[in-house]
Amino acid sequence: MAAEAARDCSDEERRLLAWFLDFDPPEGFRAELIEGEVVVSPAPAPRHEKCLSRLSRQVARMSVTPMDYSGNAGLVLQSGGRCTKNYAIPDGVFAPIDLDLFDPEENWISPDGVAMVVEVTSGRADHDRTVKRYCYAKAALPHYMLVDRQEKSVTLFSDPDEQKQDYLEISQVPFGKPLLLPELFGFQLETVDFV
Repeated sequence: MAAEAARDCSDEERRLLAWFLDFDPPEGFRAELIEGEVVVSPAPAPRHEKCLSRLSRQVARMSVTPMDYSGNAGLVLQSGGRCTKNYAIPDGVFAPIDLDLFDPEENWISPDGVAMVVEVTSGRADHDRTVKRYCYAKAALPHYMLVDRQEKSVTLFSDPDEQKQDYLEISQVPFGKPLLLPELFGFQLETVDFV
C-alpha cells in the first residue's frame, strides 16, 4: 500500500515519504505524516488512554456487528484539496471482524472496510478537529469520532462527502451524555467515564 502511494508522489513528496517510512521515532513517541508535515507526539496521557479503553470496551460488549479494534493501525489516506498525501495513525480504528483488516504484514493499510476511526485530543487538538477530519472524509471513512478532552465533548462525524472533503452529518454530546452510534454499531455510547 505504501509503495502504491509513493508512485503518485512528486520527487519531493517521494523523498519525504521515504525518509518518513524509515524514520524511527524516539522511544515513547510516534510519528505521523500529516499534510506534508512530520508530527511526532509523546506517549499519550493516562486520561487519553482511559477514554479509548472505555470506548473500545463498550464497542466490544455492545456492538451489533462484531468489531476488531486497533490502537496502532497506520492508514494510507488519499491526497488532494484539503488533504495532501497522508499517513495517519488514528488513536483507534474499528472494522468488522469478518473483514480481518488488521492481518496484513505491511505497516500501512488501506482505509477500505474501516467502520470508524477515533481521535482523542491531546497537545495538537487542531489537527484532530480539522486536518484529520478532512482527510478521513476524503478517504470516505464512514464514521469519525472525536473525543475532545479540551471541549469536554464527543462528536461523531458521518456521511463523508469526498468532493467537499468533509462530513455531512455531525452529532455532538457533552461528556456525561450518551451518543447514539450508527446502525452498524447499534447502541448508545456512554460518555460519563470520559469526564
